Amino acid sequence: MSDETTQGATAHDESAHDGSAGDEQRERAQLGDSDEPVEDKLVEEFRSTVEEGANRLNRTRRALVVTGLFGGIDVGLGVMAMLAVLAATDSKLLAGLAFGIGLYALRLAHSELFTEDFLVPINAIAAGHGTWWQLVRLWTVTLVTNLVGGWLFTWFIVAAFPRFDAVLIEAATGYMEKGLTLETAALALLAGFTITLATRMAQGSGEGITTLANSLISGFLVVGLGMLHGALNSAVIFGAMHAGADITYASWLVWFAWVIPLNMVGGLLLLTLPRLVRMRELLAGERAAQRERSAAHAG
Repeated sequence: MSDETTQGATAHDESAHDGSAGDEQRERAQLGDSDEPVEDKLVEEFRSTVEEGANRLNRTRRALVVTGLFGGIDVGLGVMAMLAVLAATDSKLLAGLAFGIGLYALRLAHSELFTEDFLVPINAIAAGHGTWWQLVRLWTVTLVTNLVGGWLFTWFIVAAFPRFDAVLIEAATGYMEKGLTLETAALALLAGFTITLATRMAQGSGEGITTLANSLISGFLVVGLGMLHGALNSAVIFGAMHAGADITYASWLVWFAWVIPLNMVGGLLLLTLPRLVRMRELLAGERAAQRERSAAHAG
């Protein structure tokens, strides 16, 4: 083989090597400085959700009851703001924006809302930091106490602001009058997805203007567009019942049993599951590290 041919082949190999190295550098720049197979921002979000999820799963029963009750009360605060704006403007979109005040209060106070417990604690369980029994306990206590807190706070709203009674009854009737249809199923799915997405967005922001914007947008979309959310809408329905609406607890329970599972499908299947697939390498690594820590502790 001639020297020219050998030199050409060597140059070609060096060029290919440089191109491969360049591709690796570009990929590394996209992923960030960590050695994980996903972007640095996703790594930070993963660690944050696992830590927060583990904290929620390991709360005492008293802490669960208190955070769940205040979650319902914070929702009631949003209902009060919604009614004030709705009575003044007759605009559902503006009323939904006002409802976001309650969601903002909920996040600042670190209270617990049922559908916010889809993404974060399941991430912790998938990473080996909790059990499914703990999740069932968290869901059950949070849902029941959300309802109790909303029921109590809306009683005070009706007692304090009887001028809102007609608006309250009209809003509650609008949630329930469409029955168990494809439309209401889609509205419940979208509500579960939207609140779960808002939870994910909140994990990447501090307790400042970003959280406020996130809360207002969530209220605008879920309440302003008339989506069906079991915990949020139940507070409105309870308030209407306090105000004398022709709504029974039996009819509310039928509606609730239709909406809540669909909220769960929207939050779990449309968002949480894809996020778990996206984070599968991080989850596997964290489970392995957790097993090693457990073995070292046992030894």
